[in-house]
Amino acid sequence: MRPPPVTVPVRVRRAEVSDLDDLVALEESSFAHDRLSRAQYRRHLDSESAQVLVASANHRRFLGTAVVFFRRGSKVARLYSLATKPEARGKGVGSALIEAAEIAARAHRCRSLRLEVRTDNVAAIGIYERLGYTRIGTYPKYYQDGADALRFEKLFA
Repeated sequence: MRPPPVTVPVRVRRAEVSDLDDLVALEESSFAHDRLSRAQYRRHLDSESAQVLVASANHRRFLGTAVVFFRRGSKVARLYSLATKPEARGKGVGSALIEAAEIAARAHRCRSLRLEVRTDNVAAIGIYERLGYTRIGTYPKYYQDGADALRFEKLFA
């Protein structure tokens, strides 16, 4: 049996313009395709229909980010993107970001949070399932490189 991961104290907050360089650098190092651009991040920082979250430790150590979208008139929020630095993986950063995304979705009066994940991203799938997400579908050739996606949803009580 594998020991539980070592966690770090993680603080999740709403991203600010001063985070742009870190956001773009993490995006470029985490994803080969389907990346958010600097302009897109900048637009999302000021948007009512999006929330960009940042996880950090030790006051300023940037560990990861999540982007959540809200659609007017919809009770479903979408976790559009989740990325953590390699050294932060397996230490509770992703879980903290997902939980913060859920809080943001509830604050927007959403009844559920949905997301897509690559079928080959076993670590992320494990986190989503552990946090109570249910598989609700598959999207063939969903990503720019032709990879399939699984769709997950978590309903809020």
